[in-house]
Amino acid sequence: MKAIVRTKFGSPDVVSLQELEQPPLSDDGVLVRVRAASVNPADWYGIAGTPLIARPMVGIFRPRAVAVGVDFAGTVEAIGKDVSQFRVGDEVFGGRDGAFAEYVVVREERAVVKRPANVTVEQAASVGVAALTALQGLRDKGGVQPGNQVLINGASGGVGTFAVQIAKWLGAEVTAVSVTFFIAKFNKADLQVLADLMHAGKVTPVIDRTYPLTEIADALRYLGEGHAQGKIVVTV
Repeated sequence: MKAIVRTKFGSPDVVSLQELEQPPLSDDGVLVRVRAASVNPADWYGIAGTPLIARPMVGIFRPRAVAVGVDFAGTVEAIGKDVSQFRVGDEVFGGRDGAFAEYVVVREERAVVKRPANVTVEQAASVGVAALTALQGLRDKGGVQPGNQVLINGASGGVGTFAVQIAKWLGAEVTAVSVTFFIAKFNKADLQVLADLMHAGKVTPVIDRTYPLTEIADALRYLGEGHAQGKIVVTV
């Protein structure tokens, strides 16, 4: 399969499109043919190898993992023998390391849910990290309740566009400060919350622009400029 990889830290030019073996399907795994993925700041930092304090986690001198990307959306092509919630042909989205590739395998109970019919594959691919950060930050870290006032810093960015909509869904007035820094955790329950919100029309992903997989370096450079109004999506 074709996949974006990097073997050293540096500028977006260190990534390349290469042929890798398709990931093996586990008994509880779902093989997804990726149709779209989205770019996150974490992808930029993982390629650049910054901040240096993160190097013990991502690799001291070179990346521990060559694969890049997390957010994905696509079509189920095969399922493991223990999988019961998905069928071949289901349209799904979620998160898995190495999402900038033609295929990913994700555990059924980990971070994959069905894509609502009223959401495009590009929109679904933009959800993962950004929307989970907004949801968990406002609901769990911020404890936002109906009537609270919340200021969303960077409301036009990837997380911000979701945060504004989710804060309103939680019943808050988007006018005063909340959300400390933290790293969102992928989990099936919260992905399903987001799927339900999109299905109900309460949350709509905002996409700034899309790039083909062959132009991933350009997508990363655009992200690094910090001017994106919404999410940046890569089509596969």
